[in-house]
Amino acid sequence: MVSRILDRLTGGIERVLAYAFIAAVTLNFINVVGRYGFGTTLLSADELQIFIMVFMTFLGASVVAWRNQQLRMDVLVNALPAPIRRLIKIAELAVIAILASFVLWNSTYYAEQMFNIGRVSDMAQVPMWIPHGAVAVGFGLMALIACVRLVQILTGRRPDGGKSGTGV
Repeated sequence: MVSRILDRLTGGIERVLAYAFIAAVTLNFINVVGRYGFGTTLLSADELQIFIMVFMTFLGASVVAWRNQQLRMDVLVNALPAPIRRLIKIAELAVIAILASFVLWNSTYYAEQMFNIGRVSDMAQVPMWIPHGAVAVGFGLMALIACVRLVQILTGRRPDGGKSGTGV
């Protein structure tokens, strides 16, 4: 059930980020046409594009983590016997869960501080807790995904629902 929820959630995130990317490209296009065609620009366009990139980076990382499509340097690990690969995967997931939880904790605290002081961005007047919250949400999802996979491995279930050929 958790896997189905995470499948739907990451699919939704992916769609929203695709639309956000289209919006960023459109903003950039409008700004270029305005700057070189009419001598005027949207002052907040660059700032909004940066915030979109922050969302794409941190929320997109959770989609990549769920789909197990991150870049890996595992040539040596794949040459090891299956029990050792399993132990390495368990250690890897434990470290990811711990570090992602640490970043979640700190970024949540920072986003809360931005909310409490009412900080907004300089040009677009976007409340700064929103882009900082994207970091917290992204790392929170990565911590959750690592914990789900860790439980699946420890209970003997396939961590990816049988989608990859790694076997661990």
